[in-house]
Amino acid sequence: MRAVVISDSHKRSDIIEKILYDQPNAQAVFFLGDCASDIEDLQYIFNDKKFYILSGNCDYFSAFPSTAVATVGGKKIFYTHGHTLSVKYGVERLIESAKQNGCEIALYGHTHISKILYENGVYVVNPGSCSCGRDFHESYAVIDIEKNGIMPIIVKL
Repeated sequence: MRAVVISDSHKRSDIIEKILYDQPNAQAVFFLGDCASDIEDLQYIFNDKKFYILSGNCDYFSAFPSTAVATVGGKKIFYTHGHTLSVKYGVERLIESAKQNGCEIALYGHTHISKILYENGVYVVNPGSCSCGRDFHESYAVIDIEKNGIMPIIVKL
């Protein structure tokens, strides 16, 4: 089972559309906020995928939550934009929240810096920003969830 994780598109729905065309085998799409409107219409074009959409600190009037839990591929995933958990100052609160919710995977955005960690039994994944990365590249993440394990990777655009 493949999940695509995208964050911080900031009015670049064209980039999200390209990512989704480049990942035809993905069954789940996580959008971690900051311009949730960029992905809303794409749900209808890519109706073979399940979308999990959050709002971020730039989604002022969004009805989407800023944090949620989902089960994908038999694994519980805690996902958030991250601004409410102060992820710019560390991921301790994120990991604690994931563990409190019984999750093996924690996804976050907000920093525009891609990162993958395995800490305290939790895979922590930040896909970076697909439109304005702060670590010298734009990126997104792919997570393959199989019987023999979880494999997250960062894909540079």
